[in-house]
Amino acid sequence: MLYRFQKPIWSAILPFVLLASACAAHAQSSIEIRRNQVGCSPAQEKVIVVEGMTPQGKLQVTTPSGKKVKPTAIRQAVSPWTGKQRYVVDLGQLTAPGRYHISIHTSSGSRQNRQQCDLVVAERPYQAIAKASLRLFYLIRSGVAIELGGDYNRPVGHPDTHVLVHPSAATERRPAGTVISSPYGWYDAGDYNKYVVNSAFSIGLMLAAYEQQRDYFTALTTDIPESGNQTPDLLDEMMFNLRWLLTMQDPDDGGVYHKLTTPNFEGFIMPTACRQPRYVVAKSVTASLDFAAVMADAARHLAPYQHDYPDFCQQATAAAERAYQWAKANPDAFYRQELLRDPAVSTGTYGDRNARDEFFWAASALYRLTRKPYYLDEARQTLPSRFSTPSWGNVAALGSFEWLAEGETADLYATQLTQLLAYCQSAVQDVDASCFQSPFGNKPRDFGWGCLAENCCCQALVLLLADKLQGTTAYRRYALQNADYLMGRNATGYCYVTGFGDKSPLHPHHRISAADAVEQPFPGMLVGGPNPAQQDRAAGNLTYPSSYPDESYLDVTESYASNEIAINWNASLVAFLCWLDALK
Repeated sequence: MLYRFQKPIWSAILPFVLLASACAAHAQSSIEIRRNQVGCSPAQEKVIVVEGMTPQGKLQVTTPSGKKVKPTAIRQAVSPWTGKQRYVVDLGQLTAPGRYHISIHTSSGSRQNRQQCDLVVAERPYQAIAKASLRLFYLIRSGVAIELGGDYNRPVGHPDTHVLVHPSAATERRPAGTVISSPYGWYDAGDYNKYVVNSAFSIGLMLAAYEQQRDYFTALTTDIPESGNQTPDLLDEMMFNLRWLLTMQDPDDGGVYHKLTTPNFEGFIMPTACRQPRYVVAKSVTASLDFAAVMADAARHLAPYQHDYPDFCQQATAAAERAYQWAKANPDAFYRQELLRDPAVSTGTYGDRNARDEFFWAASALYRLTRKPYYLDEARQTLPSRFSTPSWGNVAALGSFEWLAEGETADLYATQLTQLLAYCQSAVQDVDASCFQSPFGNKPRDFGWGCLAENCCCQALVLLLADKLQGTTAYRRYALQNADYLMGRNATGYCYVTGFGDKSPLHPHHRISAADAVEQPFPGMLVGGPNPAQQDRAAGNLTYPSSYPDESYLDVTESYASNEIAINWNASLVAFLCWLDALK
C-alpha cells in the first residue's frame, strides 16, 4: 500500500530513491546537490538540498520519458554553524518508477559549471541495503570459518576454546588462570573482542524490531549457513551470538563476565594472525542484567523453533533468572577497568555507573516470559520518567518496548506510550526549518560518537513504532527523512553505509576490512558519523576537514571517533531499514 499525506508541500512518506550515477561537478564549482543515494519509493516525498547557489530558474529535472518538471517548492536554509546558504527543494510527485536526471547549469564568462545526478524511483530500493545490514553479522562471526562470504571468506579465527579467567573474575571454583571455552559470537566493532553489554543490547534492539515486523523477518533470508532450517534467519543469527553469551555466565553463582578480551587491542591484522591471550574479566551488574533481559526475550521468541534449538528456551530461562538474582545481590558491581591487574586491560569498557535502566529492561522482559508478579513489581519500581532513544548505556527504551508490545498491562502501556509520543512530537517540531529537512541533525548534541545509530536510526525507529501503535502514518514521513539524511542528504554528502550509494566510506575503522586483500570494505556497515569531539585527532595525527558538528567526519581507517563500525550501530540500522523495507 502507498501512503499519502494531505499537505501539498513535503507530502508523501519516504521509502525509496535509488541514485545510480554520481553528482559530477566541475572541479572549480562549489555547487553541491545533496540527496538520498539509496532510494525512494513512488509514494515518498522527493526532496534534495542544493548548496552553493540558488536553484531558482537553474534547476532542471528530466523524467525517464524526457519530460521536464519543475520543483514544487524551494525554501532557503542557513546552517546555524557554518552560515552556509542551502536551498531545500521539493521535487513534487515523481511517482513513476525510473531514473530522473537532475542538473544545475551556470555560466560566468567563459567558465561553465554543471552539477548533475540521477534520482531513481523504485518499489523497494531499501531491500538490498536492509539485507546487507543484517548479513554483516554473519561476516563478523567469530570462531568459525566464513565460507559463504564470497570475496570476504576467511579461515577460522579466535576459536576461543582456550580462554583464561582473569584475576578480576576469579572465584574459589574458578581461580585465576582457569581455562574455559567461550566460542562463537560476533566481533564487537573495529576490534576483535566480545562484550556482553553491547552484544545483549544489539540482540535486544533487533528482537524488538522482529516483534513489530514478525512476518517480514520470517520471510527474510540472508544466505547464512542456517538458511533453510525452520527458524527465521534473523533468529538464527541471534542464536549464533546467544550461544556465546551463555558461556559468559559463571555456572556457580549466575553472575556474568563483562567481556571476553585481549589485554590490549590487536593491530590491524587478520584474526588468524592474532597471538594475544584472551580473558574473561570481572562480572558486572550491567552485563548480568542485559544478559538476563536478552535471554528472557530470546526464550520467548524462539519457543516456536525448538526443533532447531532443542532445550535452548529452558536453558535461557533458567540462566536469565539466575543472572537477575545475582544482580539483585550485587547491585553495586559496576565494571571498573582501571582496577584490573595481572594483566591490566585497555580495551573497550562499556562502563556504566547506573543500573536502574538495566533493571527496568530485565524485569520487564522476565515478566513477559514468566508472568511472575515479582518481576512486574520490580519493573514498576524502576520506571523511567521520560523516553529516550535506546543505546547500550541507556537501555530503558528496550524496557519500554516490552510494555508497548505486550499491551496487556494497561497502566504501563499507557505511561510508556505517553512518554513515547511526547518524545516524537518534540523530535519533529523543527523539521520544516531544518537545513536538510529531517528531524536528525539540527542540534549540536545530535552529533558525537555513534550518532548515526543512536540519534538518527534509533530516532527513526521510534517514530515508526509510534505510527504502528497509533494506526497512523503521521510520523513515517519524518522517519524516512532520517533515512534521506543517512543516505546522503547531509552536510558531507556521504551515504554512511559501506557499499551503497555513489559516495560511501571506503576506509572504515575495521580491522578485517583494513587487513584483508579486498579493496572494498564489508558491505552494509554503518559508520559512527560526524563527531566534533574528534577524540582520535591527536593520537592518530589526523586532520579533520571541519570541526563543525555535522561536517566533522573523516573517511580514514585511523578515525575511530567518526569512522568505526560496531554491532550496536548495525543493529539500529537493521531494525530501521528492515522496518522500512517492510512498509510495502
